[in-house]
Amino acid sequence: MSDKKAVILLSGGLDSATVVALAKAEGYSCYTMSFDYGQRHRSELDAAERVARHLGVVEHKVIGLNLNGMGGSALTDSRIEVPESPTEGIPVTYVPARNTVFLSLALGWAEVLGARDIFIGVNAVDYSGYPDCRPEFVEAFERMANLATKAGVEGQGFRIQAPLQNMSKAEVVRAGMQHGVDYALTVSCYQADEQGRACGKCDSCRLRAAGFASAGVVDPTRYF
Repeated sequence: MSDKKAVILLSGGLDSATVVALAKAEGYSCYTMSFDYGQRHRSELDAAERVARHLGVVEHKVIGLNLNGMGGSALTDSRIEVPESPTEGIPVTYVPARNTVFLSLALGWAEVLGARDIFIGVNAVDYSGYPDCRPEFVEAFERMANLATKAGVEGQGFRIQAPLQNMSKAEVVRAGMQHGVDYALTVSCYQADEQGRACGKCDSCRLRAAGFASAGVVDPTRYF
């Protein structure tokens, strides 16, 4: 086990699984963190555990949150329908402050572990238009992390790594295949059923399918 530790946000989807594989290939001991935050696509939590086992992480932690108590997103409020066709602007599947909250908790665990690196699978090329997936957000959070922590002010700064930031979905798929990701274990759909089967219509399903098609790789997604 490497002394170089990383905390990695693992949703159970295509991007985050790829990030774990990339971090492992760079020699990190990987500690993965998922969130049971009231999302309607809870089968992604099972997928995250499968991916963590498959890629041999040191520890996988699931944190319970109650973001559905606030609502405001189609992913946390069953009264809001998940769009099944492209929409303009920031979509209703955006979960307010989600990546800010997730990275904050990952930062806390990283400080406890003595890890200096936190990985997140955000993407600014093929993504749904979420403001917390932009490079400006990642850079701003890193600055905040080094102001807000004991490790940061004592000169043991943190890095927020987003290796997929400028990659297309096809490039992400190819990178994951190269590093042994089994995408059949992953769930990307915003409204997947309890068995992890996808709708094939939501934004996430469309982006995933297009990525596999562009990469020339068979998509192992199961649909209901």
